[in-house]
Amino acid sequence: MGSGSSGNCYYIGTGEYGFLVDAGVGVRTVKRELKKHHLSLEQIWGIFITHDHTDHICSVGVLGEKYHIPVYATREMHIGINRNYRVTEKLSSSQKYYKKGEHIAIRDFTIQSFPVSHDASDCVGYSFTYEGKTFVIATDLGFIGKEVADHIAKADYLVIEANYDDMMLKNGRYPYPLKQRVRSYTGHLCNDHTARFLADNWPPTLTHVFLCHLSQENNTPELAFNTVNNALAQKGITVEVLQPLDRIAASDLYIF
Repeated sequence: MGSGSSGNCYYIGTGEYGFLVDAGVGVRTVKRELKKHHLSLEQIWGIFITHDHTDHICSVGVLGEKYHIPVYATREMHIGINRNYRVTEKLSSSQKYYKKGEHIAIRDFTIQSFPVSHDASDCVGYSFTYEGKTFVIATDLGFIGKEVADHIAKADYLVIEANYDDMMLKNGRYPYPLKQRVRSYTGHLCNDHTARFLADNWPPTLTHVFLCHLSQENNTPELAFNTVNNALAQKGITVEVLQPLDRIAASDLYIF
């Protein structure tokens, strides 16, 4: 329902129930997009937060407290969420704590978090497993560490960051300190990094790749797609779906 600095939110589930990953878009947007697919907030069994930056959590207080949806995050993330001034409805009764790496079983899904490197209070990616298939989301990470790589190796479907094109960032309008922050090990993944990793470590089960959190200033969907697609082609790898996600508009509903 959005993938970028303007707001991040994803639905993963069945036609009967499911989960949100992050809540960085407006509540009206969430309700509207769910309704398009005959879903409602009453069918959301949990919100799994990747980290406490505003573009991932601005609506989580209302969704958690007003709509009584459990909000899953580490203790450090929950502290960071409630300290964020953009979260006007603070979390209390909806807070659900877990430790990184813990398996959480909810109905037919098993969800596991894994650590990623980013400059927030605490940061994770997630693996969702359902009926033998695994959906992995890895966004806002400065590099792909061992834990991230281990989860991607088991993925059937993958959402992975391709935030910036290195030359666009280098020649762009960002001030030098911000450019260094984006490039750092606690910043974001560039197109080349994502492309090289996937080409060198392609999981045999992987069929769908969605490129997320594209920068408005320092990337384009065409650049992200071509960089990754060309790297895969050089290794003779074909992928059923390779799709850059829109920064603001909701994507199509993908049914696997």
